[in-house]
Amino acid sequence: MEISFVRIDDRLIHGQVATVWTKESGCNRIFACSDEVAADDLRKQLVIQVSPPGIKAYVLPIAKAVEAYKNPKFDSFKTLFLFTNPTDVLRAVEGGIDINSVNVGGMCFKAGDKQITNALCMNEVDIEAFKKLHEKGIELEVRKLAKDPKIDLMDRLRELKLI
Repeated sequence: MEISFVRIDDRLIHGQVATVWTKESGCNRIFACSDEVAADDLRKQLVIQVSPPGIKAYVLPIAKAVEAYKNPKFDSFKTLFLFTNPTDVLRAVEGGIDINSVNVGGMCFKAGDKQITNALCMNEVDIEAFKKLHEKGIELEVRKLAKDPKIDLMDRLRELKLI
């Protein structure tokens, strides 16, 4: 399986992902990777239904996504991986998915979060997961839209004195 793009966006598939990121990445499959969403039939169906025409979407728990990534049966897949948070990305990497770069697109505010950009809020657990991903040599770039300039997440966290 070829990884065409990896994005963290707590909304998973929405307008920007369906219309822009799928074209930018050249994917033919979307894996929305979340234990929580995979266990919620309504959310799962909504994510699958908003997949753009011609691109098959799957909603998978992290362990199943790792299994599928390693299965030669899916070698023809050019997959856009979507995650809702960095902890799940770290679990996927530790499970054996070979991720080199993560686009950090959108994480909405929850109580206790710190605002990093206008579209990105995170807590200490998120920051720790990003630090571990960075230590593994994975590029962490912040872009809400494909046309936006890349911002290095670790530089931004240092600038805000969060690491």
